[in-house]
Amino acid sequence: MPELPEVETVRRGLQPVFEGSTIERVEQRRPDLRFPFPASFVERLTGRRVTALGRRAKYLTLHLDDGLVLISHLGMSGSYRIDAGGEESIPGAFHAERSKDRAHDHVTFHLRSPLGTQNRVVFNDPRRFGFMLFAEPGLLDQHKLLAGLGVEPTGNRLDGETLAALFRDKMTPLKAALLDQRLIAGLGNIYVSEALWRAGLSPRRLAGSIAGAPGRPGARAARLATSVREVIADAIAAGGSSLRDYVHADGSLGYFQHSFSVYGREGGPCRRAGCGGTIKRIVQSGRSTFYCPSCQH
Repeated sequence: MPELPEVETVRRGLQPVFEGSTIERVEQRRPDLRFPFPASFVERLTGRRVTALGRRAKYLTLHLDDGLVLISHLGMSGSYRIDAGGEESIPGAFHAERSKDRAHDHVTFHLRSPLGTQNRVVFNDPRRFGFMLFAEPGLLDQHKLLAGLGVEPTGNRLDGETLAALFRDKMTPLKAALLDQRLIAGLGNIYVSEALWRAGLSPRRLAGSIAGAPGRPGARAARLATSVREVIADAIAAGGSSLRDYVHADGSLGYFQHSFSVYGREGGPCRRAGCGGTIKRIVQSGRSTFYCPSCQH
């Protein structure tokens, strides 16, 4: 499953092609993906102008000039392929052999840019765990997929004070709290492990223990908030983790995975200067957690 930096890389790659363009035609090649396509899917998109391409957590949001919003999720194997001027690119997507298999091209958007250029954007999904749904005008925030999502981890809104308020009195492990989408939207297993290492905090620690006194957020909360924002920003700048089949927007491999400090490094030396510890793997809620017991407390 792609994590937030991969989805943001996809958004940034698609944005110049989608925004401002008119959807002249839509090809829908099957009735469903993970869920059935919305009723009148093709008809409601045809002729509409794209005003913005956004992201909420791991969902892409395509905003149209009549207020309708198309919510798209990549699932486990979904990717978008851009055909602009006869040249193809796969922003933030997957291994070329899989993602370019036309048998798994399920939706094609035929676009006309404000300058009259004809472009195509193709959604390809071999496993069909992705989906596309509509949010009616003015109701995006109330959509069942988005209504319960927490704060985004990419902006200054996620600071020590916010994190302390979210975690105060929580008796769950710190890693579990960070993965709770109702608290923070879009954080995944890889980057939570990395952020906790940067902050020097154990994934086993109780979430409430970093909160500090009401109105006076503790230093640990501030340190963790900064680490979360920075690890996400670094991964986006590198084009994502490139785990499994992910590649950079220009088709080259992303490089953030080569900077992992703990994730996937069980038995390796801790990379914190002066630590000398060894990376350990444990399982929390059925998922692997990597951390350094020597410097994460």
